[in-house]
Amino acid sequence: MAPKCLSILGVGLLGGSIGLAVKAAGSVGEVVGYGHRGETLDEALRLGAVDRVATQAAEAVRGADLVVLCTPVGLFEAILTEITKSLSPGAIVTDVGSTKRSVIALAERILPKSVHFVGSHPMAGSEKRGVRHAAADLFQEAVCITTPTPRTNLNATQQVESFWRRLGMTIVRLSPEEHDRRLADVSHLPHALAAALVTMQDDASLPLAGKGFRDVTRVAAGDGGLWRDILLDNRDNLRRSAHQLKHHLDELLARLDAGDADSVRQWLDAAAARRRTLGSDPA
Repeated sequence: MAPKCLSILGVGLLGGSIGLAVKAAGSVGEVVGYGHRGETLDEALRLGAVDRVATQAAEAVRGADLVVLCTPVGLFEAILTEITKSLSPGAIVTDVGSTKRSVIALAERILPKSVHFVGSHPMAGSEKRGVRHAAADLFQEAVCITTPTPRTNLNATQQVESFWRRLGMTIVRLSPEEHDRRLADVSHLPHALAAALVTMQDDASLPLAGKGFRDVTRVAAGDGGLWRDILLDNRDNLRRSAHQLKHHLDELLARLDAGDADSVRQWLDAAAARRRTLGSDPA
């Protein structure tokens, strides 16, 4: 069942895109947007991503049957604390956060028993910031990871998954622990690596960078505050992933040191074959 009132807490790129997407799908009644910057809320209204706005999270969730947290994960504790007394009994709260263990622990500690929390992570977005970059088709043909636990209400889980499917997403269920472990490999380490690749360049090298370097390091242009929270929150898994990457780089260096051309070619071809299993990149 589509929500009659959807509250989006944080109308940036993801929050604004959610508003545009649900309106395009005709799958919601009213959309309420929360933010602390008046110009952002005005832009969200102008773009049609929301129907009305609020500068207090507690005000934005009143009467909502579905609430989506779209702020950086570092703000979740304060926002959950603020909204807890304003949520209607039976309301469902979900999120778009890139880490899950700490988020679910916060929700279970702070939210009242009459409210259901379902962790979710739509694998969509870009290095661009702000609602002005929001797009109704951002979630089309992308994956959304949901992270119910044995304590999660089954009906709430199904409703959240149905919500993301209506926006064009494919659902994958993982435990919060497996989510954070796997996302360290495919999202958090790649971001840290892109940032390191940019940082290591001197002023004479950067102007020489071609399309390959730009493609590999695109995500390094993302919001530093948002990614700071993610990397710190998942630092145990990130450390494990970094050591695994070092192992593979050491393997390449050993082949290079040996001057074994066939071995280096095999290493590169194996990686190319695995990369091709992802299919072509979006245009």
